[in-house]
Amino acid sequence: MGIKICILCAEDFQDLEVLYPRYRLLEAGCKVIVAGMGEDQYTGKYGYPVKCDADLRELDANDFDCFIVPGGWAPDFLRRTDHAAKLIAEANKLGKVIAAICHGGWILSSARMLEGRNLTSFYAIRDDLEYAGASWVDQSVVVDGNLVTSRNPDDLPDFMRAILKKIGAG
Repeated sequence: MGIKICILCAEDFQDLEVLYPRYRLLEAGCKVIVAGMGEDQYTGKYGYPVKCDADLRELDANDFDCFIVPGGWAPDFLRRTDHAAKLIAEANKLGKVIAAICHGGWILSSARMLEGRNLTSFYAIRDDLEYAGASWVDQSVVVDGNLVTSRNPDDLPDFMRAILKKIGAG
């Protein structure tokens, strides 16, 4: 299978929201690249380390079929520069599948891609996403065109089923 996935990562990522999708996508035969901001490895909120395969500042959105933005505090660190937002904005323009869970919606907001979109997230960032133009829904997964969103780790089974369906691997 030639499906290539990029998972964005930074310090204090939500451990399950990186590890569960990574292993589930590998099981499905996808090539998974974990991309950060130049560090070799990051540590999740609960202490799990993840090695990075690439620096997201060097990636081209054309090279991937899907981008996953996990939550935790990583999205807040990633949006402090414009690199993650630019990559996600370009992927959105290209119609790539973009999946965000928990606080991952912050990157979508920074990418200026939420006007008129339906989505969900961790409830604490609901206002941020609505101010960015989105319609927020409280359900385990929301699919709106190329966008897949979920609220928290409890939603990971629904989140991954929706991603796998969108990329044609499930």
